[in-house]
Amino acid sequence: MNMWGDFGAHMGWMWTWWIVGLGVLVLFVWAISRAATPSTPAGGGESPETVLKRRYASGEIDQPEYERRLTDLRK
Repeated sequence: MNMWGDFGAHMGWMWTWWIVGLGVLVLFVWAISRAATPSTPAGGGESPETVLKRRYASGEIDQPEYERRLTDLRK
């Protein structure tokens, strides 16, 4: 008979619960950090100048409007 009895089985379960607990803690921290960060703006996080350039390139606004808005943005 083994001098340690079922000690090895108990150690296995102890490690299992430590790993499960650590996994739950990691998921909890991940969920909190995800909820705390603001969502990405509808424009996909583009800068205002990039949006303006894209609108000008697509013909949404003309050159005088583009230059006026670009000047306003750079103030």
